[in-house]
Amino acid sequence: MSTEVKETDNIEVIKATDVKIFPDRILKPATTETLLNQILALDGILRVLINGDSLPDVAMYGPAKGTKVNHTDRKTINVKGNDVPLRVSVGEIILTVNLDNLEDFVEEVNEILDQTLNFGYDLKVGIFTKTHTSVSDYMKYGKDFEDRIDSRLIGLVDPSAKSTDTIRYIR
Repeated sequence: MSTEVKETDNIEVIKATDVKIFPDRILKPATTETLLNQILALDGILRVLINGDSLPDVAMYGPAKGTKVNHTDRKTINVKGNDVPLRVSVGEIILTVNLDNLEDFVEEVNEILDQTLNFGYDLKVGIFTKTHTSVSDYMKYGKDFEDRIDSRLIGLVDPSAKSTDTIRYIR
């Protein structure tokens, strides 16, 4: 995302920045679901990233390699009517938002967090996601991919992962 507005070939670059929510504790699935539904009801959100430690289906290494992992936090949550399987222990949430009403947006998110969380958190505004194409993007999508994919996907790739496993569109 860019922080400048330019007109190039009838394409308007959106003025946006990131808001990072970093709770003092790992969020449970029910808390994550509540937070996301309340936050996604606000105006101006372009994308949401959920980061944390992986919750694998199967142990990948060690003496239990190949055994099914039955983690209590690996659940499916419902966000805006869409079922989203949690594949991580939610440790941070990054919201990419329009700069138009940033101060109001941050105040509203603060209110939601104060009402929902009974522990501390940090809320920071800045750029926490990649804003330009990277080598990983080229490895995943190939040469001249910029016009073929949604610009919100740039910088969100794991070259070896299937996009259907790691990215969910919620409208």
